[in-house]
Amino acid sequence: MSIVTKSIVNADAEARYLSPGELDRIKSFVTTGERRVRVAETMTSARERIIKEAGNQLFQKRPDVVSPGGNAYGEEMTATCLRDLDYYLRLITYGIVAGDVTPIEEIGIVGVREMYKSLGTPIEAVAEGIRAMKGVATSLLSGEDASEAGAYFDYVIGAMQ
Repeated sequence: MSIVTKSIVNADAEARYLSPGELDRIKSFVTTGERRVRVAETMTSARERIIKEAGNQLFQKRPDVVSPGGNAYGEEMTATCLRDLDYYLRLITYGIVAGDVTPIEEIGIVGVREMYKSLGTPIEAVAEGIRAMKGVATSLLSGEDASEAGAYFDYVIGAMQ
């Protein structure tokens, strides 16, 4: 839910007009909209590169993951690992566009630790893959854009720890 929707829902639940603070937050959301869309577009258009480079970094740093007995051992399981990275990158772009972590939280973070634990997947390796994606993605962006995107990557990484 965007800041606009949240503000309206909260104000309406209390049968009141939007407060000056809420209007300021909405104004900020609107004025940063072009930047958020630009960041999401850049990351979306470079998604294959981001996933490939991040996967390579992850597998170099965590060879146990792609070794016999590892969760990404074999072509099919490696593809599954890369698919998961792609999934988190997509969620991060949703959060950036919304200007809020709610889509990330509601769509993909709730229960993630339990899911990976039940699958025997080392969550630290997933977080490491997301750190690698952050590095690749932010290297494609400039200052403020990289900072904006980085915060959403950090949110996902933090949720996995």
